[in-house]
This record gives sequence, C-alpha cells and structure tokens, in this order.
Amino acid sequence: MFKNTKAFSGFSVDDIAAARRFYGETLGIDVSGEDGMLFLHLAGEREHLIYPKPDHTPPTCTLLNFPVDDLEAAVDQLTERGVVLERYEGADEKGIHRPEGGPPIAWFRDPAGNYLSVLQQ
Repeated sequence: MFKNTKAFSGFSVDDIAAARRFYGETLGIDVSGEDGMLFLHLAGEREHLIYPKPDHTPPTCTLLNFPVDDLEAAVDQLTERGVVLERYEGADEKGIHRPEGGPPIAWFRDPAGNYLSVLQQ
C-alpha cells in the first residue's frame, strides 16, 4: 500500500522561529515555512517537517543523524557556532564517543531539546 509513497518524518518544537534560526542559520540547512510549520530540505531530496507544539516535550531518542566525512571538523564547526555537545561518560574532550563496533558519534540538541547527532560516515 505504501511501497511507492515518498514518506517523510516530522517532529515537534515549542518555537518555530528558534528552530528556523538553528536549522537554517546555525546548521546551514535549507528551510522553508508554510502554515506555521517548517520544512528542512535535506540532501537526497528528502524533507523533514517541524511543527509547533506548545507543550512540546523532547523525546529521549535521536531524531536526526548527520553523517559527515570528517567528524572532528564537524564538531569543531558546531562548537564555533555556539552548539553545545552532550558530554556522556566515555566521550573525549570534544564530546566525541568512539564506541567499539560502531562509528564515532557526537550528540547535541536543538533549541527545543531534541537530540541530534553527527557521526563519522
């Protein structure tokens, strides 16, 4: 039934204007708005919907993962742009986790508290 649909995901925030600034300016993602909602235009012609929810509570899972060729450089750029990385046990001084059997990864949050990650491709 849905095999050929072009599905997209979405998540909530409590402040669309703050999300627009963060995703569009801080992260450099192409964004557009419509009917009080925000669309992230990501590589691969995929869109993600961000919708307003006044009583938004951030989930405990990662909502978006950004694979990069150079994780160290990406983390440095995020830090330079004022993004604070989550500091979990086992992370190095930059906040990068290097798990056994998985790619190096670092987590951060958007203004609404949603978890995002940047990971070595």
